[in-house]
Amino acid sequence: MSFILLLLFSFLTPSFSQPPPPKGILIDCGSQSKTQINNRTWLPDSNFISTGTPKTLTTSVLLPSLQTLRSFPFQVKKHCYNIPVYRNAKYLVRSTYFYGGINGPDHPSPPVFDQIVDGTLWSVVNTTVDYLNGNSSFYEGVFLAKGKFMSFCIGSNTYTDSDPFVSALEFLILGESLYNTTDFNNFAFGLIARNSFGYSGPSIRYPDDQFDRIWEPFGQSNSTKANTDNVSISGFWNLPPAKVFETHLGSDQLESLELRWPTPSLPSSKYYIALYFADNTAGPRVFNISVNGIHYYRDLNAIPSGVVVFASQWPLSGPTTITLTPSASSSLGPLINAGEIFNVLPLGGRTSTRDVIALERVKESLRNPPLDWSGDPCVPRHYSWTGITCSEGPRIRVVTLNLTSMELSGSLSPFVANLTALTNIWLGNNSLSGQIPSLSSLTMLETLHLEDNLFSGEIPSSLGNISSLKEVFLQNNKLTGQIPANLVGKPGLVVRTSGNNFLTPPAP
Repeated sequence: MSFILLLLFSFLTPSFSQPPPPKGILIDCGSQSKTQINNRTWLPDSNFISTGTPKTLTTSVLLPSLQTLRSFPFQVKKHCYNIPVYRNAKYLVRSTYFYGGINGPDHPSPPVFDQIVDGTLWSVVNTTVDYLNGNSSFYEGVFLAKGKFMSFCIGSNTYTDSDPFVSALEFLILGESLYNTTDFNNFAFGLIARNSFGYSGPSIRYPDDQFDRIWEPFGQSNSTKANTDNVSISGFWNLPPAKVFETHLGSDQLESLELRWPTPSLPSSKYYIALYFADNTAGPRVFNISVNGIHYYRDLNAIPSGVVVFASQWPLSGPTTITLTPSASSSLGPLINAGEIFNVLPLGGRTSTRDVIALERVKESLRNPPLDWSGDPCVPRHYSWTGITCSEGPRIRVVTLNLTSMELSGSLSPFVANLTALTNIWLGNNSLSGQIPSLSSLTMLETLHLEDNLFSGEIPSSLGNISSLKEVFLQNNKLTGQIPANLVGKPGLVVRTSGNNFLTPPAP
């Protein structure tokens, strides 16, 4: 079990002026132009992604940002947006989906697929139930920006039977205090539920929530309208909106409150749970909290200034029940105003920055690189780039580049020499041209297969200085000059060079 903290605050008088819009980027996927929705600017997505097809729904939608979407061919395993962010800022990432039957009558139900942020598998996207009810689906996560860009990827999994899609993306900067007991250098959050209890109106979000988090209604028959004249919650670390304290579940009767929350059954994992309480009724309201029968917090006193109880990593599996039981010292029954629960996601790691930059340069030098060369090259493992094999362990390096017979054209960038952990380069049977770059920095290279291409110029003499080399296959290119002497007759090295335009025999 994780450590539980109770936070009590004295607060300033709340401000009733509207906060400025959250900082970040709003992307209307598939849109061809910039749009204004509720005085906030949504950008078209063409500057953030180079694959997929913009489409417009013919059905009516509830929100303007859902009228268009970007669709992706499901035969390609990964498609990624590249979003500029502020390094070390904490972002709320929200993805929204509304299918609208875009894949035609043969696919009446939405496709099921994965969403990935940087190298972390965030969640499976299954919008089937929402779509049958005429609703869109949204997912929220909290991620730390490790660099100047953050990738958001759509991945085709084994359940994906038609083209996946995305309707809208939001990257909103959160305040430093929010969820600050979690080490976001090693973990991320995937939202399971965020509810205002006893509330039955429209979702609470900006401007009530200054970060535009979405608090969904969770009303029941024993909900009560609260008197919030003296409730001020601006000092909570997680900064919930004051509106969630206007209602609650519970009563003044000395009886237990049992709450099945969150509604869905949970996969076995660890969860961040935050429960919010405030009450200004005369008389003590003190109660114990348990989760699935396990002690969570004892003798909580719901006071006017507000209380939040949270657990950073609480193990849960299956149905979840929150039980509030009056303490012996209480004259009133328990209540609860709001709650948040996130799945705590261990980060999937990141490919070495040096290798990522080098591969991006290699990609730029190819006229027709593989379509899934976007996002992190190595992680998640089952979404690694086509032709890329990576090392295990905390420092992830690219160890193999194998694009044999991929109908590639263009040239081989000199930046390939920055992939210093490479042991194998296999680029045979393509239409690559230009010179072979110097590879002397690849001190671990064992095989170099560039046969059956259009490479020209001379063979770099530095190849003979790589002591680990076992195979150099250069046959059937347009190479000229001499075969370097240090490649000829070297013990343990197989060299093939037939079918080139060498003018003279190798130097003695």
